[in-house]
Amino acid sequence: MNEPALQPGAFSVRDSEPGDLPAITAIYGHSVMASVATFDEIAPSAAEMAERRAEVIEAGLPFLVAVDAGGKILGYAYAGAFRRRTGYRYTLEDSIYVERNATHRGVGTALLTALIERCAAAGYRQMVAVIADTERTASIGLHEKLGFKPVGTLPAVGFKFRRWIDVVLMQRALGPGASAAPQR
Repeated sequence: MNEPALQPGAFSVRDSEPGDLPAITAIYGHSVMASVATFDEIAPSAAEMAERRAEVIEAGLPFLVAVDAGGKILGYAYAGAFRRRTGYRYTLEDSIYVERNATHRGVGTALLTALIERCAAAGYRQMVAVIADTERTASIGLHEKLGFKPVGTLPAVGFKFRRWIDVVLMQRALGPGASAAPQR
């Protein structure tokens, strides 16, 4: 059974730090080995996760963690380029991973809310969620709760754990979205 929602103040969201990498690596490693939240099939090393984090930060994008009052990392989220071609420069893709014992307790909502706010404030206009598996109702529900709309399903584009997996695409506007031209 899932634990109840964490009380306000029981955790906070902040920028990640290099010292968070062991916990981030463990959270992601569990997702790789036990779920279809990612199509990675081999858990990356801490060095690989450090490189991934560095790429996000060097691009000027947020890489956030949720931390409980005792300093334990409960989850993390980051934004990355949706596609690398310049015409997509105002569109980001979100990624969120929550520690397995902290799910359904408000951590994902807090992380995604902060990520959306930071990306909108930086002038980005669209955020896309690429959610593996149409059966991942918690992730789909989280994104719907925060304003994402389903925009499509890619049937059987992933293969993991000896089965074909669909991908759900969801999208939401950031700031003024497409209602006005970007300022930069």
